[in-house]
Amino acid sequence: MEKQKLPNATAVLVLGILSIIGCCFYAVGIVFSIVALVMAKKDMALYAINPDAYDNYGNLKTGRLLAIIGLILNIISIITAIAFIAFFGWAVLQDPVLMQEKMRELQGM
Repeated sequence: MEKQKLPNATAVLVLGILSIIGCCFYAVGIVFSIVALVMAKKDMALYAINPDAYDNYGNLKTGRLLAIIGLILNIISIITAIAFIAFFGWAVLQDPVLMQEKMRELQGM
């Protein structure tokens, strides 16, 4: 009997990679990581029923791990953005001149 591939393993791997890349773009990757984790959960349940029937479980595990790492990086990115807004204020973050003045004040301390 020929082994078949898990239906979403490649998609989970791609979404896991995109979730890590997406953390650099205002935490857009959080969507990719959540979708990847949901898809991975479905395929893992399918694999648990009959492990001998599938051969690309390694891709699924790798994609799931990347999605978890991407989720953590995206959460850190969101927390950092909130901390910057709380510390500097929204007006300072939107004006580069005010931001430079604020940074000079902090260096002078």
